[in-house]
Amino acid sequence: MLRLENKNVLVTGASRGIGKAIAELFAEEGANVIVTDINDESGDKVAAGIGGTSCYLHLDVGREDDWIAASEFVKNKYGGLDVLVNNAGIAGILETQGPHDPENLDINSWHKVHETNLDGVALGCKYGIRLMKNSLSGSIVNISSRSGIVGIPFAAAYASSKAAVRNHTKSVALYCAEKKYHIRCNSIHPGAIYTPLWDVMLGEGEQRDNAVKAISSEIPLGAMGEPKDVAYAALYLASDESKYVTGIELNVDGGILAGSAASPPNT
Repeated sequence: MLRLENKNVLVTGASRGIGKAIAELFAEEGANVIVTDINDESGDKVAAGIGGTSCYLHLDVGREDDWIAASEFVKNKYGGLDVLVNNAGIAGILETQGPHDPENLDINSWHKVHETNLDGVALGCKYGIRLMKNSLSGSIVNISSRSGIVGIPFAAAYASSKAAVRNHTKSVALYCAEKKYHIRCNSIHPGAIYTPLWDVMLGEGEQRDNAVKAISSEIPLGAMGEPKDVAYAALYLASDESKYVTGIELNVDGGILAGSAASPPNT
């Protein structure tokens, strides 16, 4: 049996990286996947590649109007939602003017990172709960980060936003339990996953190769992870196999948080 057969799933930030891997794996496991992003061209390609009952929907996670429109779309087309993966996020280094260290941070850049990474998750949970509260088996999976557990000196806004996602996940889990909704909420904390989010930190050519080697040398399992490593963790939390699991933080980091460092290079 397919692990997500006939489940309606919405994945944010699904045009590349971890979100794309999650959307593709969930579709392979029988889900009806709503691929969402702000990059319409890439998002359309992902949805077309998945095929079947899946589709693409433009969604800027930091805008409540977009979530309202997405909710109406889901209700009209699918009748409801079973799984929400809040994956969309930015590091802020490319997307804002910065800087991002605690002493010199630019407050507008700080707000932009939190708007996407934290407000986007809070709004996703708000509308996800409303779409799932009549479900018999709902699951919200929030993609946080290793940086939500440890500090990152030159990406303070990113670390702060991901730490808030970690905590908000637990609030949502307890709220849904108290309300007797059949909705679980858990967070995943990837560390050193080889995705486009690392591009600005890794550089190009030989510099990139050396950076990857340096990071890998500090990871207990000896290598950076792949997006599908996170997708398989999300699959477990989305499926009924984890029906007694809520409010947890699942580290997918090759053992980094067991005691190693693997800090991103400063930029």
